[in-house]
Amino acid sequence: MNIRPLFAEYGRQVELFGRDNEKLGETCAFISPLRYKNKMYLYGVNTEIGYNSQGHYLYIGPPDSDLTLLSDGSYISCADKKYRIDRAEKVYKGSDVFYIWAIVREIVEIEEEES
Repeated sequence: MNIRPLFAEYGRQVELFGRDNEKLGETCAFISPLRYKNKMYLYGVNTEIGYNSQGHYLYIGPPDSDLTLLSDGSYISCADKKYRIDRAEKVYKGSDVFYIWAIVREIVEIEEEES
């Protein structure tokens, strides 16, 4: 089974960048706020793509955009937001990589005020 068409049809456009802001590629993937058990999400906020507690998101993407190979300082960008990759792993179907999942965290950039 090939799930790549599902990412292309239902996923969001995601760009991959190296630590030097070099664009490494793009793909379609799912990025969704992580849900926490035991009502730990009570102090979170609602966002465009769902409820967010601590700025952590679940990324699920196709195997050809392998986040496990990116170096420290690399990030992904989606809908004008940047996400640091905290952890990424491959999910296998038999001996083939079926998809990549990752825990990503939104990068908050502080804009400097002009004097």
